[in-house]
Amino acid sequence: MVMATEIEPYFSIIIPVYNRPDEVQELLDSLAVQTYKDFELVLVEDGSTRRCDEISRAYADRLTIRYFYKENSGRSLTRNYGMERAKGRYFVFFDSDCIIPPTYFETVYRRLNEHYVDCYGGPDAAHASFSPLQKAINYSMTSFFTTGGIRGGRSSLEKFTPRTFNMGFSKEVYQLVGGFADMFGEDIDLSLRIRNAGFTLALFRDAYVYHKRRVSFRSFYRQVYVFGMARVDLYRLHPESLKLTHLLPTCFVVGSLILILGAFLCPWTLLPLGIYFALLFLESLIKNHSLGVAFLSLWASITQLSGYGIGFLQAFTTKIILRRQVDQKAELAKHYKKK
Repeated sequence: MVMATEIEPYFSIIIPVYNRPDEVQELLDSLAVQTYKDFELVLVEDGSTRRCDEISRAYADRLTIRYFYKENSGRSLTRNYGMERAKGRYFVFFDSDCIIPPTYFETVYRRLNEHYVDCYGGPDAAHASFSPLQKAINYSMTSFFTTGGIRGGRSSLEKFTPRTFNMGFSKEVYQLVGGFADMFGEDIDLSLRIRNAGFTLALFRDAYVYHKRRVSFRSFYRQVYVFGMARVDLYRLHPESLKLTHLLPTCFVVGSLILILGAFLCPWTLLPLGIYFALLFLESLIKNHSLGVAFLSLWASITQLSGYGIGFLQAFTTKIILRRQVDQKAELAKHYKKK
C-alpha cells in the first residue's frame, strides 16, 4: 500500500517500525498538527506481526503517508529502504517512540534557510505527560553529569554527532555517502562518515523531540550495555571518534568498585560517590520538580553508567587488548532487545 501525492516535498520523514502501532499513532498525532506541512512520511514496517497500515490509512486525509511493508532486516536496512523510496530534498529520521513538537519542522526549515547545513541533529526532552520512569531515564540520558549533556543539547565536550532519534540530512549526502551500515551504532558511524566527506553538520538546539523510551530498568540496562559495546566497534572504524566522555562510564564502574572496597578500611572513601549522587539528585529535582523522579533518576543514572561502562570494558578487553575477532551483530543480539 502506498499513499502519496506526486509533488516533491521539502522533507521526507523516514520511520522504521517494528510491532509498535500505538507508538506510531502518537507519532502521527504529533505530525498531523505541525505548523509547517511540506513533508511526506515514509513509514516502513520491518516485518511486523502487529502492523500499523490501518492506522496509516486513518491519517491519509491529514498527512502525506507512504506506507511500505517488508521482511524483517533490522533498523539500518529498513531506513535505507525508506531512503531509496523517499521523494523529498531533505531526509529526516525519528524513532517510532518520539513525539514531535508542533513547531519542529517550522524551526528546522527556518534554521536551514538562515544558515544551510548538510546534516543536523537535535536534542531529546521529556514531555510533561511522561511517566516518572520515562522522565528519570530522559534525565540520565541528557544530564551533563552522566553524558556530558550531549544528547540534551550541549556540544562543548566533543563535536556534536547527530543520532537517528532526531536527525536530518540532504539527499545529496545520501547520494554521496550512502546509507546506514548494518551494525549497532549505525547512526554515529554515518554521522562520522558525513563529517569526513566534508559536509557541514550542526546542532539545532531548538529542534528537540520528546523521546518516550518505553523501557523498564532491565531493558534500559541492556540498551546502554549495547551502546557501550558498540562504541568499541566505532572506535575501530573511527579511532578519532573516541572522546573522554565515552570513557567516563567505565571510570565510574572501576572507581566505584575501588571506593566500595576501600570503605571496608575507611567509610569516608565513599564520600566522592555520595557527593556525586547528591548532585544527580539535586539537578533532577530542579529540572523535574519531583522527589519521586529525582530518586528514580539516581537509579537510572547508575543503570546507565554501569551498563555502558561494563559493555565498553568487556568489548575493549576482548577486541582491543586480547585482539579477538568477534561477530558484532551476533554478540550484541544476545543483549539487545529490539524495540
